[in-house]
Amino acid sequence: MSNQCVAHQHSAGIRGLDLLAALETRPDLLPERPDLAECHLNLDGSRLTVLPDVLRGCLKTTVFSAYDNALTSIPEWLWQFEHLTTLNLSANQLSALPEALGRLHRLEMLDLGHNALQQVPDAFANLHRLTFLYLSNNRLKALPDSLQQAQALKYLNITDNSFSELPTWLGSLNALTELRVYNNALTALPDTLGNLTGLRELHAMNNLLERLPESLTSCVNLQKLMLQGNKLAALPEDINKLTALTELDLRFNQLTALPESVAELNNLRFLDLRANALTSLPAGLAALPRLEKLDVRWNRLTQIPAAFQVLENRGCLIYA
Repeated sequence: MSNQCVAHQHSAGIRGLDLLAALETRPDLLPERPDLAECHLNLDGSRLTVLPDVLRGCLKTTVFSAYDNALTSIPEWLWQFEHLTTLNLSANQLSALPEALGRLHRLEMLDLGHNALQQVPDAFANLHRLTFLYLSNNRLKALPDSLQQAQALKYLNITDNSFSELPTWLGSLNALTELRVYNNALTALPDTLGNLTGLRELHAMNNLLERLPESLTSCVNLQKLMLQGNKLAALPEDINKLTALTELDLRFNQLTALPESVAELNNLRFLDLRANALTSLPAGLAALPRLEKLDVRWNRLTQIPAAFQVLENRGCLIYA
């Protein structure tokens, strides 16, 4: 086996405990030679409590996944894997990580979700290629300031943590296209969010939001705005600036009225208004040309809007 390490064969059936057994038997297969092809190590679901030292020689590894184990710490040698582009340590029992994480300067995807992290190391200054960052289901209350230097970041997931606020520098992550912050304790979103003109999806469900920043309407490429389960009493009057919006989920809030400009969201396909305190709807809703589903159940509408018949005649599904 001259040009490929046994670890790379996991896609053909060798992985996890079988992979470890193979490496224990044939340590000469470890990717230490410079002519070896890129190597993937997959240890998912192997019931590991520690990463075995037999792997420490796999310095050419580009993808390392140890998802769904019982790891409580990571050995120092892993931070020497400077060829890594993908590191998945999710669904373990990690409570802390060292600053040495910052040595992995080729990282593009980092998944630390479903652990017990109370903080993330301030080690992102050198991770200039990082594109996807998963931090969901931990015990985090803050993000490290060095993360603002991860200017290639497109996807950030900090759901199911204990955030009560987000840093203002979040608005400087100019490449961000998807932001997931749901299931936290956020009372507001930073005004700088409006600087994220490339943002396509914002998922902020199940927080404590009472208002949206007026600047949000500057996110002109936003397609999904998911705000279920907050305390919103009103929307920005110029929400019509979100011309690319296709999904707007506002169920389980405290809305008593909608701005008339909602009727100018011409690309809107799904509008969920369930469980608010609406007594009427903008008459212009009938003019929304692409609306496929409108849900207004559990509100306080005093009469059936005439717009419903127009929309239904055009094929829009309405739940009232």
